[in-house]
Amino acid sequence: MAAPRVEIHFCPGCRWQARAAWMAQELLTTFGEALGEVAIVPAASGVFEIHLDGELLHSRKRDGGFPETKPIKQMIRDRIDPARGLGHTDR
Repeated sequence: MAAPRVEIHFCPGCRWQARAAWMAQELLTTFGEALGEVAIVPAASGVFEIHLDGELLHSRKRDGGFPETKPIKQMIRDRIDPARGLGHTDR
């Protein structure tokens, strides 16, 4: 089984690249080698989405805003390693 792949799609015209890079850094810091890849992908106007192995976890348009790191980390953990503790993020 291949290691999980996270894709963060962002609108370059909206200048959300830094937000996407920050989220990628947060995920890599938390999950490290448990993730096979975190990709930052330029997308259409107004898009900010986070996908795990093709599954849409968060959409700015669908979910009404930018994601908080806590629920994203919990969703990823629940899918790739449910027994993993997330320290203060779980509190």
